Amino acid sequence: MLEELVKIMLQSGKSGLELALYTLLPVLVIMMAIMKVIEARGVLALVARALQPALRMFGIPGAGVFAILQMLLVSFAAPLATLTIMEKDGTSRRHIAATLAMVLTLSQANVVFPMVAAGLDLGAIMMTSIVGGVAAAALTYYLFARSAGDEGLQAAGFVPDPERGRKTTTLNLLILGGQEAVQVILGTIPMLILAIFLVNILKFTGAITLLETLLTPMFRLIGFPGVAVLPLATKYLAGGTAMMGVTLNLLKEGAITVQELNRMAGFITNPCDLVGVAVLISAGTRCASVVRPAIAGTVAGVLIRGVLHLLIF
Repeated sequence: MLEELVKIMLQSGKSGLELALYTLLPVLVIMMAIMKVIEARGVLALVARALQPALRMFGIPGAGVFAILQMLLVSFAAPLATLTIMEKDGTSRRHIAATLAMVLTLSQANVVFPMVAAGLDLGAIMMTSIVGGVAAAALTYYLFARSAGDEGLQAAGFVPDPERGRKTTTLNLLILGGQEAVQVILGTIPMLILAIFLVNILKFTGAITLLETLLTPMFRLIGFPGVAVLPLATKYLAGGTAMMGVTLNLLKEGAITVQELNRMAGFITNPCDLVGVAVLISAGTRCASVVRPAIAGTVAGVLIRGVLHLLIF
């Protein structure tokens, strides 16, 4: 028994390191380096200003527009900076709740872009993310968070200052973005290894097999394979990064097809899990106080995304 446990530890460590160093690291370094440059040059600020009028009717303030871009193009932790600013700049709790619901519904770039290389449809992911995210924000703002306080406060029109970093050379910005990506990846390695270890233990003890047996009839009705229990359980227990590792392994082994991956993507490529929620509500007490209506809106938004993927694929 102890020998098997050690083998699972070593296998989990190897899988976690390979995923972090050979899949996540190259993609995230390049993406964050590019994002650092276009953020410093004011490109993201211009996009945010252009989109703000159209999204305001859905309860999404100017800061929320930038949070969309951060989530879709950087990582699930990137909107934390925007939520922190909204926490302190007079944004109403109702608008914070709508923004949080939207962020928790969108696809996280640090998971999506590595999986695109394995066959995930980027166009469909972006489209369903925006539709689901906007729906989640509107439902939260007009329904679930109607009783939130701070109604007298304004919807913040914050847009990051494009002057910051203008005097920095492009090369330095690229290096800085790459270094930040390395720090993010290094920080995820322990969590990734522990998550994969947990999943392997569940597989070893037969818990996953039992769940597959119970849920396979229901999954077949919506076109999911029985083995989809594994990435779904991993995602909501251990986070999107761990789910990605498990899903890529299933694809590699031929346990799921690319079409099945795209059908499941609407339900699993979002940061609404134990890890993601814990990170994002750390922005402050006002943000944490609206987590319940935000999650209610997120559930609706994720269901919309999931149904759209089932219809498309």
